[in-house]
Amino acid sequence: MIGQVAETVAFLKTVYPAAPEVGIVLGSGLGNFAQHIQVEKEVAYTEIPNFPVSTVKGHSGKLIFGSLAGKKVVAMAGRFHFYEGYTPQEVVFPIRVFQQLGIKQLLLSNAAGGVNPGFAVGDIMIITDHISFGTPNPLIGKNIDEWGTRFPDMSEPYKKELVARAREICSEAKIEVREGVYYAVTGPTFETRAEYKMIHILGADAVGMSTVQETIVANHMGLEVFAVSIITDLGIRDEENTITHEEVLEAARQAEPKLAHLFTQMVARA
Repeated sequence: MIGQVAETVAFLKTVYPAAPEVGIVLGSGLGNFAQHIQVEKEVAYTEIPNFPVSTVKGHSGKLIFGSLAGKKVVAMAGRFHFYEGYTPQEVVFPIRVFQQLGIKQLLLSNAAGGVNPGFAVGDIMIITDHISFGTPNPLIGKNIDEWGTRFPDMSEPYKKELVARAREICSEAKIEVREGVYYAVTGPTFETRAEYKMIHILGADAVGMSTVQETIVANHMGLEVFAVSIITDLGIRDEENTITHEEVLEAARQAEPKLAHLFTQMVARA
């Protein structure tokens, strides 16, 4: 793994020599955020040594290097998921690469189902904590001591200072924002009604198929993490209402302007 990461980092440094300060991962339907970046270089995942390839609609599959709010950033337009058949280590491979490229902060976004009955489609939820009983931990296996400790502390997976900063940004812009706990599932099936009820009982406010494995590895490598969910559907729904991936993508696109303001200001104040 060290050798693969080193090879990928060396390749990307030939493509874009400047060191990014902030890494950004754009979830389902949120790729339009890239329009806010002053793009200096784009690289398709298929051109990057050792990189997985996005297979899901709504994930364009490219790395974007450039500037945002005066800071150098690297953004993933499309992430990788366990349900695509990738190992947990492959899912988090880009986060390892980002850290080795020089980032100090990682901003994550995802599309999620709302479990909290007070949520509405289009809400932005700042993730304050997570639950992950069903998704395999990406640190299973031999630990790489150069990257982090065998038993990393996860009492504060999402940096409190960054959560407070996001509250301030949203308050200034009069953006209504929620906060809550994210529950990670493997997917690719959406949850049954019974599963939604269980997840709610366990204390989660939203549920999705990504983010937690990336957060674990980012913490392992000493990065500050901030993450948000765009609530794209509601788990507490009537018998007539179902959900499709296309509806998830459309709801995410509708909420993207609010996310763009939040992430731009988070980078500006990094």
